[in-house]
Amino acid sequence: MIQAVIFDMDGLLIDSEPLWREAEARVFNKVGVPLTPEMTSRTMGFRTDEVVDYWRHQYPWESPSSEEVCRQIEDAFLELLKETGAPKAGVHEAIAICEQLGLPMAIASSSSALIIDAVIEKLGISSKMKVIHSAEFEPYGKPHPAVYIAAAQKLGVRPHECLAFEDSVNGMVSAKAAKMRCIAIPEPEFRTDKRYGIADLVVGSLLDVTTDIVRSI
Repeated sequence: MIQAVIFDMDGLLIDSEPLWREAEARVFNKVGVPLTPEMTSRTMGFRTDEVVDYWRHQYPWESPSSEEVCRQIEDAFLELLKETGAPKAGVHEAIAICEQLGLPMAIASSSSALIIDAVIEKLGISSKMKVIHSAEFEPYGKPHPAVYIAAAQKLGVRPHECLAFEDSVNGMVSAKAAKMRCIAIPEPEFRTDKRYGIADLVVGSLLDVTTDIVRSI
């Protein structure tokens, strides 16, 4: 029986993937990485430092440092978030369902704590989350299950008693590797990706989530 709900954040609670794509393109193009929107799908769900490491391996550059590139990407993202960040459809409805069922909620995100705090303030949901945990505090980011396992521990429940909501393949793999049940909500262009077959349920948006689904999954 489900005892807690853990949400991913980017691309699930907030329409952040276009913002990340823009922020990454701005910064990576400056260091010689010919990043396109299509290429960014390879690193969806990764921590920012892992994204930087991935592209630096593919297209090495001498300077600035990886740490500085991470900072520039996050700064660009925060600027875009402030300007145009918007919640995904069904966010507040899904949270209300979890509240009605008495399920404590957490966020387990690959984003840094700084980014998480900015997003949940933008969405006005900080008071709804019992636990907020960033993969920056784990040795590995998603698709490794560490961030989900740690979030469950902080909630005081066992991983297999948790329901995770994810949008990316890497995030879904992370949740399933932690032995959680997972509802996947892929972006429209990825809904035919057969890898989502390992999710317990795939829906079109958080608006499709009902009390019965959460109770029965």
